[in-house]
Amino acid sequence: MSERAESIANDPFGGRRPTSHERMTGRPWDASYHDGPAPWDVGPQPAIVRVAAAGGFTGTVLDAGCGTGENALHVASLGLPVLGVDVAETAIGLAREKAAERGIEAEFTVADVFGLDRLGRTFDRVLDSGMFHTCDADERGTYVASLASVTKPGSIAYVLCFSDIGTGTGPHPVSEADLRSAFNPGAGWKVAAIEPERVHTTFHGANGAPGWLATLHRV
Repeated sequence: MSERAESIANDPFGGRRPTSHERMTGRPWDASYHDGPAPWDVGPQPAIVRVAAAGGFTGTVLDAGCGTGENALHVASLGLPVLGVDVAETAIGLAREKAAERGIEAEFTVADVFGLDRLGRTFDRVLDSGMFHTCDADERGTYVASLASVTKPGSIAYVLCFSDIGTGTGPHPVSEADLRSAFNPGAGWKVAAIEPERVHTTFHGANGAPGWLATLHRV
């Protein structure tokens, strides 16, 4: 066994503290991509496609928790510079393969969304499709601060997440109050809008699950 393989076997979390989702499942995020597509790997989310069509993405774009890159690749196909980050190395590898196969210029790198300041970069727009709702109450403040560290006043973040309202909710539903509490002016954010949406997965049928689409302004 190679030194790297042995290290992964001994610590599948790569020396970082497992997230609440990983502690709950007992598996690192990377394992979600080992046996075929992850449940959220369904192509670009319709809500994100609509934001893009309305001109919501401009300048430099960060996709936080990009998975295999479907949303990032859609935005990049419009000619925008996009960086997708994820802690799952397998997902990032697949995202890079997709970019090459489709001839789309997009950048993907392994990074922890709880420490985005290590990127040493800032972005005009942030895309979060399914990351925020995986954070428990103790993690949200760290995540929101991490997003603030790579944005500046005038930047906009779009957060698509599972909602706690309606039937057939996702496994990590959050309330509108959760979003407003996390993205508050003291944390560097102002809520511009929170609208009902649908989040599509492989196990929620054609109409998806109840969701929120939050538009957040960096202040």
